[in-house]
Amino acid sequence: MTQSLGVRRLGRALILGVVLTTAVSTTGTAATATPPRHGPPDFGPNVTIFDPSMPVSEIQATLDATHARQVSNEMGTERYAYLFKPGSYGTPEQPLQIKVGYYTEVAGLGASPTDVQINGKIEVYNRCLEGGGTGNCIALVNFWRTLSNLSLTVNAAGQDGCRSSANFWAVSQAVSMRRLNINGGGLSLMDYCTAGPQYASGGFIADSRLPATTNGSQQQWLTRNSEVASWSNGVWNQVFAGVVGAPDDAGFPDPPYTTLDSTPLSREKPYLFVDGKGRYNVRVPAAQRDSRGVSWADGMTPGRTIPIDDFFVARPSDSVRVINSQLARGKHLLFTPGVYDIAHGIEVKRPNTVLLGLGHTTLTAVNGSVPLDVAGVPGVIVAGLTIDAGLRESPVLLRVGQKHGRNASTPSNPITLSDVYFRVGGPHIGRTNIALEVNSDHVLIDHTWVWRGDHGVEGFTEGVNGDTERWRTNTGRYGAVINGDHVTATGLFVEHFQRYNTVWNGDDGTTILYQNELPYDPPTQADWMNGDVEGWAGYKVGDRVRRHTLHGGGVYVFNQNNPSIHTENGFEVPERPGVRLHHIMTVNLSAGTIDHVVNGVGEAADMNRVGAPVYLAEYPVS
Repeated sequence: MTQSLGVRRLGRALILGVVLTTAVSTTGTAATATPPRHGPPDFGPNVTIFDPSMPVSEIQATLDATHARQVSNEMGTERYAYLFKPGSYGTPEQPLQIKVGYYTEVAGLGASPTDVQINGKIEVYNRCLEGGGTGNCIALVNFWRTLSNLSLTVNAAGQDGCRSSANFWAVSQAVSMRRLNINGGGLSLMDYCTAGPQYASGGFIADSRLPATTNGSQQQWLTRNSEVASWSNGVWNQVFAGVVGAPDDAGFPDPPYTTLDSTPLSREKPYLFVDGKGRYNVRVPAAQRDSRGVSWADGMTPGRTIPIDDFFVARPSDSVRVINSQLARGKHLLFTPGVYDIAHGIEVKRPNTVLLGLGHTTLTAVNGSVPLDVAGVPGVIVAGLTIDAGLRESPVLLRVGQKHGRNASTPSNPITLSDVYFRVGGPHIGRTNIALEVNSDHVLIDHTWVWRGDHGVEGFTEGVNGDTERWRTNTGRYGAVINGDHVTATGLFVEHFQRYNTVWNGDDGTTILYQNELPYDPPTQADWMNGDVEGWAGYKVGDRVRRHTLHGGGVYVFNQNNPSIHTENGFEVPERPGVRLHHIMTVNLSAGTIDHVVNGVGEAADMNRVGAPVYLAEYPVS
């Protein structure tokens, strides 16, 4: 049964400890509550703002109730943001122990991560998919959640012996940890208490100060511009860029670490904060070159502050016409949580415009629209948005710059996409030609997951017939197409598209961690042919490209619909001195074959070596 994406706006807003009652009509339009003096604008019913004067028990009950709703709500429409004003929450005797479910953002409202102190835990556990929540417990589908801008003193009081051994963050794609200061205990990126250390497939950390961290069963991970006391374990690609305390990578692939001393280009994600007078603002960090460590070590993160009054605070009931008129007036956009149906594209034309989504805001294409169209002008920032394909095919879901036009982004002020995710299928049938198209030069992609759904609730039958139906119906040809020069991607996750998952046509491109799964569902080899070539590479650098660099890349195969299918190469690149791949691999997850890692080089990832990666330390091979 196809699940409707109609807007459902439920919940409540807790502001300064006062419950604001919001009337919800049957059309999804909420009556506006009047905020107290110096309070926030009306962020809508699904944003909750906590004050340190509130009883811990009340905060705990609110968060527990949302987790109970969201822990298995993978394809639902509810979206939530929980924001903590500066101060302390939880005590040694009564810690605040938070569990984070789907489409949930937990963030501090301080100018620095140290302004919000939480004594307790903030966790994600394995999700149990069978037996009424008792069996098949994994983290492979723990998507779409956010944690940022706070300090956590790990306190496991009241938990059992296993749970008390770490703060667990067992997640996979479309999950970010940013601007965190964690102490008092270890951090584990896998949950070894629920049915043992099952696999996870994430993830991303940036601008954070971390304790001893156990990667464990995470298949791939990027940690950028952070500090870490220690790091242990790793399955396949574990990439570190600009991380103080990062492990050495001299033994690659055992352990499978890739370490860059600094990050060539970075910009931290914009964040909401409350200043000393109680006023709400958005801090917009500046771009950095060759950076290392956290941005807040010596005070406020360098950048600019935008008052909340300079933002149009959008709700799902607002039309695109209203949103575009606000952009034309020079307003920035802050999207409150929900699902926005976009029948005509949101058009961003002014330099330095900020679009910030709270609570995993989702823009859904309607009638084949391009939901978001960003001009190639300096300094535009898009952050915290998920863009879904709709029933009618869209040419593209997010376009950055014009393919045949003037694009004027600059090296010092690049267009930036932070935590921007894409979905084709899953909650409903979706169709697009391209998900992400970047035509402008000087663009930074800082963590994205571009996903053509390998599973969902679209109403397809189970098994091979359902996979065949998904192949014909949920159509996405290309995941990311990069045509601009000087584009940098830090954390590029692209999966299951029906031709090239990533095509990089621009010169002087850089990718730091690339993760790809080829599509699970081609019915036959004839459906998976690139002319006379068997299959489409997971990462294609255009034939005319002269300079390109990739650090830490993996292409995985799981042809569950037809295990006899072959893909000739995981990576395809032009044979030029300026095109360099560093630490790449292919792996067979249990079905199908990738014959070579890159350009006919490397052994086959086939049914004889399931789960055993084929690595190349460098290409061209020296």
